[in-house]
Amino acid sequence: MTVEPKEGPESQVPAQESSEAEAGASAEGEVLETVAGEDGSPPSALDQLQEELSATRDRLLRALADLDNQRKRMDRERQQLRASYLSAPLREFLEVVDNLDRALGSEAAADDFRAGVEMIRRQMGDLLRRFDVEPVESLNAVFDPNLHEAVAREESAEVDQPTVVQELQRGYTMRSTLLRAAMVRVAMPAAPAAPEGAPPDGIDASDGPAAESDAASGGA
Repeated sequence: MTVEPKEGPESQVPAQESSEAEAGASAEGEVLETVAGEDGSPPSALDQLQEELSATRDRLLRALADLDNQRKRMDRERQQLRASYLSAPLREFLEVVDNLDRALGSEAAADDFRAGVEMIRRQMGDLLRRFDVEPVESLNAVFDPNLHEAVAREESAEVDQPTVVQELQRGYTMRSTLLRAAMVRVAMPAAPAAPEGAPPDGIDASDGPAAESDAASGGA
């Protein structure tokens, strides 16, 4: 009868070390396969540059998309802010429009109709002043090209500098900013008259008949 020796802990250690070595070699092979190219060769510098270029392109596209979204969001916010700024004064002007509609729909006499229109005009003036809108003072004022637009002019001996003599369309400012220039007629200083007996411009007095007479007497 043959008795086989039992395997002790000493005989199991080499087997365990062998399996760990095989697992390490397998993992190392997988890493090499990942790093290596399709043909088993390591990746070249060109391949690395192409990968970096592709990654950079992706980042650029994402940045452009974010920038476009931000621009659209800012446009929406600007439109909403503009609408909120305009809504308050427009609501005030609606009251003036209502009064104009009532005046046009009434059958009042001419005097009553004029009184109603004057009331609406005062209401409009008050509303403009509420928003710091003031008319440009033009009539009999010195012509100012920053505030006035001359659509007609005439000479006048009563002024010594360009002066507004008629306002054709009123101008307005808002907080010292010109909203609309006033259309005006301007009187210009008259050109000075020539002294009596003076020859017209461009003619020398020495060329006249008197000069010829003096020359003849001198020659005699």
